[in-house]
Amino acid sequence: MTTEEQPQQRSERWRLLLGVLAEQGSLGVAEAASRLGVSTATVRRDFTALQEQQLATRTHGGVVATSVAYDLPARYRSTDGQTAKERIAQTAAALVTPGMVVGCNGGTTTSATARHLASRVDLTRPGQDGVTIVTNALNIASEMVLRPHLRTVCIGGVARRESYELFGPFASRFLAELRLDLLFLGVNAISVEDGAMCRHLGEAGINSEMVAHSDQVAVVATSDKLTRTALARIAPIGSIDVLITDSAAEPAAVESLEAAGVTVHLA
Repeated sequence: MTTEEQPQQRSERWRLLLGVLAEQGSLGVAEAASRLGVSTATVRRDFTALQEQQLATRTHGGVVATSVAYDLPARYRSTDGQTAKERIAQTAAALVTPGMVVGCNGGTTTSATARHLASRVDLTRPGQDGVTIVTNALNIASEMVLRPHLRTVCIGGVARRESYELFGPFASRFLAELRLDLLFLGVNAISVEDGAMCRHLGEAGINSEMVAHSDQVAVVATSDKLTRTALARIAPIGSIDVLITDSAAEPAAVESLEAAGVTVHLA
């Protein structure tokens, strides 16, 4: 009797396969099976899944990288899957259920969260609605649009090169017509006293609009953000439902946030 494979096992294999593809441009079934220590049948299923997500093209006996896949796998291999941001991202992505409309602002942790979310092929099943990603981050939108099991909505506006985020009156006007089930909010700082904060006034404005149009707000932030301050407030702590951070978080900071009504997950 075989045990059911865990999604994280499959995601880790895909990360490794995409990393090799980014370096070599092509990969055979036998080589992949040897590198991963799995059966050729498992590799063939993985290759088919990668093709379905437009990250590779099947060939006789293997796969080759697509024109867009040279860039995407580089992001996959930028971490070893064990960093604090990756653990936070994986924990956050697990909160999403089929049919949700999920928002993401810009940032490295929200980008990692979007990638983990995109790897959850279990979110699309026969008879169920897929997940919709709404984002004002150009880099997240460019990655998510490649995934056929996700619908991607990009909030328009003026692009800020430092964060790839779009902001301004057009973005605010667009958001006024939307409702998000869950928002993954990246921040530069968070505390009970000052709430969720960032460094840029324009980003604070559009992020605040995203918070206002979300049924649930989950901040994704590494533990160092709990002991910092930043220029602009995005939202008061009362608007934050969940904080997903890493296990190095200062206990006193976690306790104060929980006392303020925030559910804290330590990844």
